[in-house]
Amino acid sequence: MKQENKMGVMPIDKLLLSMSLPMMISMLVQALYNIVDSIFVSQINEYALRAVSLAFPVQNLMIAVAVGTAVGINAYLSKTLGQKDFDKANVIAANGIFIELMSFVLFVLIGIFVSRPFFASQTEILEVQEYGVTYLTICCTASIGVFMQICFERLLQSTGKTFYTMITQGIGAIINLILDPILIFGYFGIPEMGVAGAAVATVIGQMAAALLAIYLNFKYNNELHISFKHFKPDMHLIGNIYKVGVPSIIVQAIGSIMTYGMNLILASFGAAQTVFGVYFKLQSFIFMPVFGLNNGMVPIIAYNYGAGKRERVVKTMKCAVKYAVGIMFVGLLIMEMFPTQLIDFFNATPELLEMGVPALRTICLSFVFAGYCIVVGSVFQALGNGVYSMVVSVARQLCVLLPVAYLLSLSGNVNLIWWAFPIAELMSVAMSTFFLVRINKKIISRI
Repeated sequence: MKQENKMGVMPIDKLLLSMSLPMMISMLVQALYNIVDSIFVSQINEYALRAVSLAFPVQNLMIAVAVGTAVGINAYLSKTLGQKDFDKANVIAANGIFIELMSFVLFVLIGIFVSRPFFASQTEILEVQEYGVTYLTICCTASIGVFMQICFERLLQSTGKTFYTMITQGIGAIINLILDPILIFGYFGIPEMGVAGAAVATVIGQMAAALLAIYLNFKYNNELHISFKHFKPDMHLIGNIYKVGVPSIIVQAIGSIMTYGMNLILASFGAAQTVFGVYFKLQSFIFMPVFGLNNGMVPIIAYNYGAGKRERVVKTMKCAVKYAVGIMFVGLLIMEMFPTQLIDFFNATPELLEMGVPALRTICLSFVFAGYCIVVGSVFQALGNGVYSMVVSVARQLCVLLPVAYLLSLSGNVNLIWWAFPIAELMSVAMSTFFLVRINKKIISRI
């Protein structure tokens, strides 16, 4: 008899914190190195910073596919472990690794064939285009690290071993931070690589984290025994992974479409594209801990859903909402009080500061609402109803945020455009609450 997993017996507050804190810390480190990455690039020139910012939609799409697929693996695996079907869990893990590898192949092709037309569509400045194509091609064609890192970290998370994911993400981030200045500016006899150096530092960090995550799985993840002997893809299991995974991919990929659309809207407002890119780097430092909290919450809810423990599902959800809203409120205060200091980290020009300060102060008004919506959306995914998350995300970003931003841009006042974010988030709160009531009646109350 295998001992009951801690996700089914440990007090919820203690369990959620013990599973989430390592991931919150590791994601804070991830956010920090994303910010530092851009700070180093900003020392080259403003065009280099703009190029890295414009690359964000494709990078975000890559993360969306990797994480969304891993969310499907995680939820299905945790539910199966809750049902004590360990042999099936091993097969799910092997199929999950296989589809992550296929996703990597897709992004190699995107890096080779899509990078140049993608940048040409966003800017006519040739210097920005060249910086961007160089950076994005390297990030995509060498992306096997990010796909394997995320996959094997989620296998650890699905069995409650979140401490190890803090180690893997931390190591990857530290390696990136060390290599950034060395490769960008050319220290210790290494040629100066500029923007290409930032991309190479990123993929080396990802590969190191992936290798460590693979090692930790085979060494310490005793509840899973992954083997590819006589392996062949199981389309039924892959379908069940994508049942949760595809909506999660779409939810995150919509962010890429929104960002691309916003960059097109902002193209005629000077440094506005750079301001938008700087905002995204800064907001990740606030949002990442909430995503870490979510990563700890999803396997707890999925496990207890599979084990038929309704009270633990409900309490986990309530605790997660409370913590997420608290984190986002702190983020709101920081952006309202110190916008100038935050933007100054990026070697800001007077134009960047003049445009950036009101942008940060306006957009952050949506943070508290976003904290609630992020947690509720992940609850939908953990209970196998990721379509609800997808519908809310599509409505918020494509049906409200982009059209409102476009209409406000017609005023010619860039400061009005940023109000599209809090307006869209209010709609998201209403829809998320509606679907939460619905899922409570259909699923939670019947567990």
